[in-house]
Amino acid sequence: MFKGIIRKADILLALALILIGACASLWISRYSTAGSHVVIESDGKTYGNYSLSENRTVTVTRGKRTNTVRIHNGTVSVTEASCHNQVCVKHKSIRTTGESIICLPNKMVVKISGKGGSEYDGISS
Repeated sequence: MFKGIIRKADILLALALILIGACASLWISRYSTAGSHVVIESDGKTYGNYSLSENRTVTVTRGKRTNTVRIHNGTVSVTEASCHNQVCVKHKSIRTTGESIICLPNKMVVKISGKGGSEYDGISS
């Protein structure tokens, strides 16, 4: 059925891409650093900057939109949201620098920043 369509070079390319992806995944998981601060933004403005070392619950209210962010044992999660799809509530807890939880309907972003305050992402590097 696939005779003449798939060549040896195609198989080698697929194996090389799988190997590169596995190495990149291991590199990222091994060298990711735990963050030290949580930055919460609402409507594009900074709502608050909180330490990951202090347990607390923050309620972000803008008009009729409400999100509840929980900081507990160095992790951050969204526990309640007034949006309909609840994607932000279903998102896993975050703890490493560069991770984020985004609630598009409520225009809220929760992100982890590191100790130095200057973080790099895929666009700025």
